[in-house]
Amino acid sequence: MSLADIKNKIATDAKQESEFIIQKAQEQIDEIRTKSDAEILLLEESYHGRFKKEEPEILNRRQIVAKLDVKKLELDAKQQLITMGFNEAVKVLSNLPKDKYLGFIKVLLEESVETGKEIVFLSGKEKNFTKAWLDVYNEEHKTSLTISKEKVSISGGFILQNEDIDTNCSFDMLVSWNREDLEADVVKRLFSA
Repeated sequence: MSLADIKNKIATDAKQESEFIIQKAQEQIDEIRTKSDAEILLLEESYHGRFKKEEPEILNRRQIVAKLDVKKLELDAKQQLITMGFNEAVKVLSNLPKDKYLGFIKVLLEESVETGKEIVFLSGKEKNFTKAWLDVYNEEHKTSLTISKEKVSISGGFILQNEDIDTNCSFDMLVSWNREDLEADVVKRLFSA
């Protein structure tokens, strides 16, 4: 056999061997593809089956979350209404007629004055609680309260200062103190159907 014949035989054998290997590989690919397609189909059917079973629960959970969101929004709205109501109470106190306003202030002073020498801090917008009115109060109660030149940011009422102790009798604080006690009743009156 000549060198050319040997080369041709090796080339032919190599070609046959490579075709055989490619055919085997293709058969394996087809087998793997068939198995994987079957597995994919099984997985899809499994997930569809699970989804069908879980769909009502998923929808139920979404409905529960939606109801909770609605309740939260309602609660926020109610809380805003309650806050508006208490803010309105502060405005009502601040806008009482002069005689009622000063009568209320007098009661607050009688309840909060301890030494009779406190300094009274007022709002810059205060129009009823004057030095003249305080002079009459001091004379009637044998006290020597004084009004500070420094103004405070309150809606009405006053803040008493006795050395290092402040007694906050501002309308904002009075309403805030009573809010906790009154809030349940306010909620009941506003939102009971």
